[in-house]
Amino acid sequence: MNGIHDMGGMHGMGPIEHEENEPVFHQPWEARVFALNLAVRAGKGNLDNSRYGIELLPPADYLRLSYYEKWLARLEGNLIRLGVVTETEIESGKVAAGSARSTPALTAAMVPATLGRGGPARRDVAVAPRFKVKQRVRARNINPVGHTRLPRYARGKAGTIVRDHGVFVFPDTNARFEGEKPQHVYSVRFAARELWGEQASPHDAVYIDLWDDYLEHA
Repeated sequence: MNGIHDMGGMHGMGPIEHEENEPVFHQPWEARVFALNLAVRAGKGNLDNSRYGIELLPPADYLRLSYYEKWLARLEGNLIRLGVVTETEIESGKVAAGSARSTPALTAAMVPATLGRGGPARRDVAVAPRFKVKQRVRARNINPVGHTRLPRYARGKAGTIVRDHGVFVFPDTNARFEGEKPQHVYSVRFAARELWGEQASPHDAVYIDLWDDYLEHA
């Protein structure tokens, strides 16, 4: 979808400030939010739906909130959208009377194995690729209202396929629980001048991983 979160190629956002020896979590609550997000994803969600939840944040909140504050806001929104809790329950911190008791999809004993397994998106299915290595392609100029991994700055731009990564889950449909729609993902090389114009260096390029449905013949 088009939104403030798609910041690639945007100007005026200031420098990226690196914190030396930055800890994984700055506060204990951040670790709890991280764990709760993983627990929900293991039960009813998926990675693409989680990313979509961040994109649904109001633009002002997206720019104002810290990294894990975004995760917390996403967690609350997804829990409501998935029907796990109600907005009233989140605001009050109390379970509504008569609510059915749920069985956790992820228990403490399951955590080590679940984290070790991860959530791979590669699929071992026979899907024919639509494109080949060294082929010229163009990123489709699409503006979906839902989640997409096709960055705005690359839409309508031409590039060359340099690698076929294999078959992976398609984020756009998976984010909306409309099926995985597995398809090939390619590394596509875009010349910097194709993306940014003549002011860009003729020696620079950007490589973007793009799904079959994001591409068309150039």
